[in-house]
Amino acid sequence: MKKIFAAAALTLAFAVSAMAADSVVYPAKNGSVTFNHKVHSSKNECKVCHGDGAPAKIAINKEAAHGKACKECHAAKGGPTKCGDCHKK
Repeated sequence: MKKIFAAAALTLAFAVSAMAADSVVYPAKNGSVTFNHKVHSSKNECKVCHGDGAPAKIAINKEAAHGKACKECHAAKGGPTKCGDCHKK
């Protein structure tokens, strides 16, 4: 019984860590924004966000998030655009 419990706990730990690896949390004054890379990459080609170069981490700040990097794309593709849609306290 202990082996089954240990195996289940280990499986759950791997699943949670895999989900966390797909997400990045950006802290913000009006609530943190969680960016899920897996969700976004399933809806867009890499070059939409990363350009024609090799994919690399993108530096996001308030201006970029409220402009071309996030909000303008969301508006064009039907994603969330209201503050509370992305910012969660």
